[in-house]
Amino acid sequence: MIIWIAIGVTALGCYAVKLVGLLVPAGVLERPLVRRLAALLPVALLAALTAQQTFADGQALVLDARAAGLAAAAVALVLRAPFLVVVAAAVLVTAGVRAIGG
Repeated sequence: MIIWIAIGVTALGCYAVKLVGLLVPAGVLERPLVRRLAALLPVALLAALTAQQTFADGQALVLDARAAGLAAAAVALVLRAPFLVVVAAAVLVTAGVRAIGG
């Protein structure tokens, strides 16, 4: 039962955040600082999520096959490879390192 309460509270919270976003006056959204933050915030959140998923295992910091795959993706991005090539490089390097390392 507690799980359903948590789901309900989360759903109401999401709805409230969405409603607050709709109630923000247009003048506030047109400010340069707000526009810049709105453009940069998703990139920062995605980078933080990527770092957490790549280098963390519970409470420990780890360097494993995921880090090698991320490095391969970064190299492919620097070389301006298409998105599917970047993903394929990351997958292949990660799988290769895991196959070699056990």
